[in-house]
Amino acid sequence: MPAGKTKDDTVPVIIKKYANRRLYNTAKSTYVTLDHLAEMVREGVDFVVKDAKSSEDITRSVLTQIIFEAEAKGASMLPTNFLRRIISLYGDSLQSVVPGYLEASMETFSSNQEKMREQMKAMFGANPAIENFEAMTRTNMEFFQNAMKMFTPFGAAGAKPAEPKAEPASPDARSEELSTLKDQLAEMQSQLNKLARKS
Repeated sequence: MPAGKTKDDTVPVIIKKYANRRLYNTAKSTYVTLDHLAEMVREGVDFVVKDAKSSEDITRSVLTQIIFEAEAKGASMLPTNFLRRIISLYGDSLQSVVPGYLEASMETFSSNQEKMREQMKAMFGANPAIENFEAMTRTNMEFFQNAMKMFTPFGAAGAKPAEPKAEPASPDARSEELSTLKDQLAEMQSQLNKLARKS
């Protein structure tokens, strides 16, 4: 854990940004990089970034820069359509509603994050918990699909009627689906391990 305030403390670490773009951690009395700040976020360390000259709070722009650099390095966590919809909402009458909605969405996702990790570990350990994992995955996917629908509130009126549900899959088809899901989860775990090693 880096020196400074943690998520359990009420006073955030002050990071000063100078004109030469250097970032200074006042709690550790040392210069840091955006990678350091990203690690602080992952560890739950609260911080505020201020312009060293004007004392203006520029935390939002610095966090945005961290996301931009992560995407540029190939993380690709934000879908193109999602970004387009976000951009299209600037200046829209719904603009003021979006921040709170997205924050609530991420809070819900975060509350299930640890449960999803546990289900992944259980599944790879041959534990018969895959049905619970699938149910949780469906819940999260439905939640985010609803969040995306919020960006096109009038799209639902012209939507096509829902197609009838398909008949239950045969045991062989079910087995193939589970095998595919395991392969996808293995790839996800590989990516998470790579990110962990880079941290």
